[in-house]
Amino acid sequence: MPRILNHLIQNETWASERLRPFDGKQTLIRAGGLDIYLVVDSRGFFAAGSPKEPVAVTVNLPADTPAKLLLDKDAVFQAARLSGSIDFAETLAFVFRNLHWDIEADLAAYVGDIPAYRLERLRQKVFSVTRESASKATQNIVEYLTEDSDSLPPPREVAAFIREVDVLRDAVARFEKRLAAL
Repeated sequence: MPRILNHLIQNETWASERLRPFDGKQTLIRAGGLDIYLVVDSRGFFAAGSPKEPVAVTVNLPADTPAKLLLDKDAVFQAARLSGSIDFAETLAFVFRNLHWDIEADLAAYVGDIPAYRLERLRQKVFSVTRESASKATQNIVEYLTEDSDSLPPPREVAAFIREVDVLRDAVARFEKRLAAL
């Protein structure tokens, strides 16, 4: 993991500059059952850390992080929970949120500029179509479960039930007040 992050950081000089003041600080990234220890070095890059060293910041991620990272990076950042040194945690959050992989530049080193450009456009289109298909499939499943099967009540029935519970709660409150007045 440090190697991948360092590859991204080397192309973003601002990232190493922001990390440099935290030389020697360690972070623990927890995703499901996986623990990754990273230490910031004097150049503002990451090195493998150790569970024996103190941790300045812990980043807790949901178990489904790898899948979400591919499809919806923002959802991963929203689900992340950071604890520990506030300054270091804010810096890590900023760096991780703003690091971007220039896939096209990396591909260009192997296949040339034009094929890399075309491959990157193809990748973007495939991910876009995949994301859209997954969204539509999810909507169809929810619609089936709420409208066509008896598995889940439709949203309008849930809303009606909640309104009826509110009316009943208010009636019970009024009754209790009358009873207390007697």
